[in-house]
Amino acid sequence: MSVRITAYTTSWCADCARSKRLMQNQGICFEEIDIERVPGAEAAMRALNGNSGKVPTIVIEHGAERTVLVEPTNRELTEALRSFLPPPS
Repeated sequence: MSVRITAYTTSWCADCARSKRLMQNQGICFEEIDIERVPGAEAAMRALNGNSGKVPTIVIEHGAERTVLVEPTNRELTEALRSFLPPPS
């Protein structure tokens, strides 16, 4: 079963850049949605994260299981990813 990762971001957010860099450095594929450029994206993000406007909001989906991280630290993001992704070979 595949894992789908979506990162709701903005262009000016330092935490967004940090989270994206962490995932890119680990070779993790994710979809980035800039909430200021994609119509309806902010409303979709708020529906997922309890109506918070905080970015990044990162959604990790694996089958019916969904984890929503709002402004995660590197440690929180790494731990969440580790629980969904297989260890590197």
